[in-house]
This record gives sequence, structure tokens and C-alpha cells, in this order.
Amino acid sequence: MERIGFIGLGIMGKPMARNLINAGYPLVVHNRSQGAVKELAGEGAMAAGSPKEVAEQSDVVITMLPDSPEVHQVALGTKGIVEGTRPGMLFVDMSTIAPAVTREVYAALKAVEVQSLDAPVSGGEVGAKQGSLSIMVGGETEAFERAMPIFKILGKNIVHIGDVGAGQVTKACNQIVVGLTIQAVAEALMLAKRSGVDPARVREALLGGFAQSRILELHGQRIIDSAFEPGFRIRLHRKDLGIALQTGRDLSLPLMSTAQVAELMNALIARGGGDLDHSALALLLDQMGGGE
Repeated sequence: MERIGFIGLGIMGKPMARNLINAGYPLVVHNRSQGAVKELAGEGAMAAGSPKEVAEQSDVVITMLPDSPEVHQVALGTKGIVEGTRPGMLFVDMSTIAPAVTREVYAALKAVEVQSLDAPVSGGEVGAKQGSLSIMVGGETEAFERAMPIFKILGKNIVHIGDVGAGQVTKACNQIVVGLTIQAVAEALMLAKRSGVDPARVREALLGGFAQSRILELHGQRIIDSAFEPGFRIRLHRKDLGIALQTGRDLSLPLMSTAQVAELMNALIARGGGDLDHSALALLLDQMGGGE
């Protein structure tokens, strides 16, 4: 088995790294905060002090980081991955970042003979824990085939979309659909509630018709239960919609509904709800409608 380096052990990264350990891969880990590093070291991983040290000890390096600046710094900054590479390595960024940054990192690593893939994921914390993530991959076919055994540990629906950056564009599309659908489900269930109709029964009925969706199933129940502990934080989804909107601006493509949902997320963040689950859009809607 190839030795894997894993950088970024947050709500998604830690269970993903744990799945690789459980699958028998030798793992080198690094994270800004040390709690998760110590936890995984106790389960068999090796700890590294910097992204450079991770690269020096790895054949494949995976990053799972919050945003474009973090990926750029970890990959290309001081003591970054690029300083510890050797020809023939593979870099896999599973973060959700701007396609332009993906292409910049790809070009810099290609110059030192390192292959790169952008492979953002969907499925949330549950999918990360269960190894059932959807993985959207951009990059060269040879690199994709090399990474496939690793991807199969982390996910179930694994699709090679196209060239470098295609995975990030696909994730932006995914986040548009998820964000707008959550808002639609929130509006529907709040309408039922204010009309004096049991939203749980409404959800049950809708799940049997054309309105059924995974979001209605899972987040609809969260909304009914007011259970907004984060599976995916609203501030991170707002960041992702920002990527989609910027990509749309670059292409002169108006994404009007996306912009509206992004502003609703901004409002929830301004009210202190940035670390709630993205299904908490329903909470904002309820408050705007005069609820408690």
C-alpha cells in the first residue's frame, strides 16, 4: 500500500483519515490544532509537524481544508507540500475551493513532476464516517486510476468528471442544488406549520410524490425536530455559494436564486448562526416570519 499523508482533520477530515487507517493504509497526519492529530496517532497514524514533513514521508498527499487560502498556503507556502515533494507523487485536494486556485496549485506541482487531482466531496459528516461520500474528480485519467483504491475507502459514488478543475466546478453545482433545495424544503414546512398543518405529516406525504429528495428526507426531519447541530456548517456552505457566484461572474452567467440563498445565509451568520447546520435556514425563515 502507498503511504498516505492527510492534512486537515476537521469534521470531515478526521473520519476520512480514520477510515484509511482502518483499511490498513500507513498514514501520516497533520493539522493546525493538535487534538485530532494525537487522537489518530493513538490509532496508528504518524504525526508530522508541517505539510512539508507530510510530503516527505508520503506517496500520496490528501488535503481536506476549509477554503482556497488554506489550500494555497498548505500546498505552496513556506514549509508547504511543494517543498517536500519528489517526482512521481500524487496530490489529491478533497477540499471545496475556487477552480482558479485548483488550477494554480496543479500547475505549480506539475512543474515539480507531481500529479494532482481535485476531488471535492458531498455527503457531510455522516458520509465521511460511513465511507459513503460522493467524490467528484477532476484531473488526468492516470492519476484518477491511481487514486481509485483510496477513493473506494472514502466514498461510494466516484465520478471522474474531466480535466483539472472539473471536480470543483461540479461541487459548486452540487452546493447550488443543495442550498436551494434546503430553502425550498424550509419554506414548504414553515408554510405548513403556520397554516396549522402538521409538518411531519406533510413531509411524509411529499416523500411519496414528485417532491421527494434526500434533503426532504434528512433535513426535513432536522427542521421538524429543530435539530441544527452541524453536519455541515452554514458558514461553510455560504463560502461554497460564494465560489459558485464568483465562477458565474467570471462566465457572465447570472445565478439569481443562488445569490438570494447566499444572502439568507449571510443573514443567519450575522445573527450568530454560522456554526449551525445549513438546514437552519428554516430557523431564519421562522424568525423572519415572527416566530420565536
